[in-house]
Amino acid sequence: MSANKFLNLINNRFKFNLFLFSKLPSAFFCGVRVQFADENKCVATVPFKWLSQNPFKSTYFACLSMAAEMTTGVLGLAHIYKRDPAVSMLVVNISGSFFKKATGKTTFICNDGLLIKQTIEDAIFDGQGKTVTAKSTGTNAAGEVVAEFLITWSFKAKQ
Repeated sequence: MSANKFLNLINNRFKFNLFLFSKLPSAFFCGVRVQFADENKCVATVPFKWLSQNPFKSTYFACLSMAAEMTTGVLGLAHIYKRDPAVSMLVVNISGSFFKKATGKTTFICNDGLLIKQTIEDAIFDGQGKTVTAKSTGTNAAGEVVAEFLITWSFKAKQ
């Protein structure tokens, strides 16, 4: 299955870092990294460091957003990788809630891979664009929820 091939690339740190550096340099330099990905779940982290900080001595919300979006986007990319017909994807909405200051490494987890896969299958089946809202939750080292993002993706089969 092509999803597994893509996930093998994602789980290869060297290859994924090259991808980040060339396609998402701001995520690369801020330290966003995928720690694990399979067909249903993606885990990404973002550190608190000089390039990801804000003036309030915590991780800048945009860096937290990048890590959250990464967890949902990797799952989408995995399920459209080398599909026939090809499928396009685009973020159409994002909302975030913040509960604690992010003062260390924040780990984001999205468990919506199968929901994303089903949405892609539906878009291919009926030829219409479909949207799905995936949730990514960020926690600190103590397991406390720091932030939660809802990211809505649009998928459409290319003609």
